[in-house]
Amino acid sequence: MSNHPTTGKVILAGAGPGDPELLTLKALRYLQSADVVLADRLVSETVLKEYVKPGAEIIPVGKQCRRGASTPQSSINELLVEYALQGKLVVRLKGGDVSIFSNILDELLTLKEHAIPYEIIPGVTAALGAAAYAGIPLTARGHATAVRFLTYYKSDVVTESYWKELAATDDTLVFYMSSETLDGVVANLTKNNIADNKLLAVVEQATTPLQHVHTTNIHEYATNLKGREFISPSLVIIGKVVALHEQFNWLINSGSREQYFKPVAKLFTTVTETTQKANEHVSRA
Repeated sequence: MSNHPTTGKVILAGAGPGDPELLTLKALRYLQSADVVLADRLVSETVLKEYVKPGAEIIPVGKQCRRGASTPQSSINELLVEYALQGKLVVRLKGGDVSIFSNILDELLTLKEHAIPYEIIPGVTAALGAAAYAGIPLTARGHATAVRFLTYYKSDVVTESYWKELAATDDTLVFYMSSETLDGVVANLTKNNIADNKLLAVVEQATTPLQHVHTTNIHEYATNLKGREFISPSLVIIGKVVALHEQFNWLINSGSREQYFKPVAKLFTTVTETTQKANEHVSRA
């Protein structure tokens, strides 16, 4: 006889890129009903403090690319299953949008494997939030007719032939998780003769009070931005549209080096202990 007579439900929801007011109404409704919230690092503390139902269990399950501790995806999957099989409503709250450079596929496969009901709620992805708050329309008429979302978090994710195509296109290029490898991005585009009128913007901590936008002509990157350490999260926008920032920027750069989102290292102990407890519960079941 099953120890879990009633299966709960998992809500995979995007929290937006930082500004808590960019949370969707549907995500808000579920947060106000949730028994458990598994939250990414890139979720505003305001969302967790003010929008989650009082008494709900909030578990940080952040990841931090190349730096500090990260919650293993296997642990996140186990927590989703454990709490859902206790009959609880679980919100898996991700920064930005749930479908753009997230591990949603791993989580969907896990939920399907265990026959756990779920819903997917989109959120404002970082590219759209950063562009809007920097005054950079990504497909502005006369500047670009398309936008591409990419990542260059390691050197083998973009082929040589694709670099050549990216250098030649007039599409706006948006690179996620690539501020630490930005030297490589620029080197690959310039060696493939990207046009002289292409600009580059790095948007630090987009849509938050600590947002800061750095811009340069891509061919002047070595002089203006190379060697700078950007605060996480940072998004890179490349294309003619970046020139519009100077005219339409409506949010003043913060000038601060403070971090809006806490590093994972400060959160990891809590989730490790929680995962251990969940594993012990599964073993006893």
